[in-house]
Amino acid sequence: MTAAVLDVSAEPLLEKGPDRRIRRQNRLAWIAKHSIAIVLVIMFLTPVVYLVLLSLMTSNQALTSDYWPNSWHPENYVKVFQATPMPRYLLNTVLYAVTSTVLTLASSIPAAYALAKLRFRGRNVLFLVVICVMMLPPQVVTVPLYLMWARYGLTGSLAPLIIPALFGDAFCIFLLRQFLLTIPTEYLDAARVDGCGEWRTLLRVVLPMARPGIAAAGLFQFFYCWNDYYGPLLYTSENEKAWTLTLGLASFRTVHHIDWNLVTAATVLAMAPLIIIFFFAQRAFVQGITITGFK
Repeated sequence: MTAAVLDVSAEPLLEKGPDRRIRRQNRLAWIAKHSIAIVLVIMFLTPVVYLVLLSLMTSNQALTSDYWPNSWHPENYVKVFQATPMPRYLLNTVLYAVTSTVLTLASSIPAAYALAKLRFRGRNVLFLVVICVMMLPPQVVTVPLYLMWARYGLTGSLAPLIIPALFGDAFCIFLLRQFLLTIPTEYLDAARVDGCGEWRTLLRVVLPMARPGIAAAGLFQFFYCWNDYYGPLLYTSENEKAWTLTLGLASFRTVHHIDWNLVTAATVLAMAPLIIIFFFAQRAFVQGITITGFK
């Protein structure tokens, strides 16, 4: 009777040993399979984590080689708002990024649709022009563009940065064209047979199918406008009320170049919206880039 009890109680222990060994082997296999991805994640996250830790240090400790705060100071973020008009910089940046992104997509989508799905003479030449414009450095046309905006009295505002979005963006047109090429032409032919014109075909058929590509192009444009420093420095430097986060952050760093804890706190505040947006939109972004690259 006693031996039977011992045998019954020993069975779970014998089963638990192999199960634990299998789980450990699976865990090690998963780590080995994703080792490169883990190393890349650590490489990219380490500077961001250090930036956050530095923003929570005191001003004296921020100048040392310490990696961990001796005492936590979240009030550094409050000091940033007290020392600079951060809400106004944020509002200007949102206005610039959102308006420019919407206008760029509204003007680039029809151009990409024409280059991808319409047959007309000179289409390849126009696409070649788009490629050349995409490779043209913006500094080449800085002087004539600035003189033109100054002649109309628009310098010192965000207008010279937003109005050009009405004429599309070469990179967005290229990216959207490559994505639209993946949409079968049979869908468009079926819509035309049903009596749809080109605009209705674009709005009712192409746009719903091209959402991943549009999302990827929109995120690229939004991130570019959010991080743009050259444009705001060129056109809004004379008017502080029109400064964006990048220009305000550069000015804040110049004034508080010793208080690195405050500078890093301001940097974290400027980075946080982009990280949040990418976190929620990464699926559509990755899908748009993957399909475009696959084609």
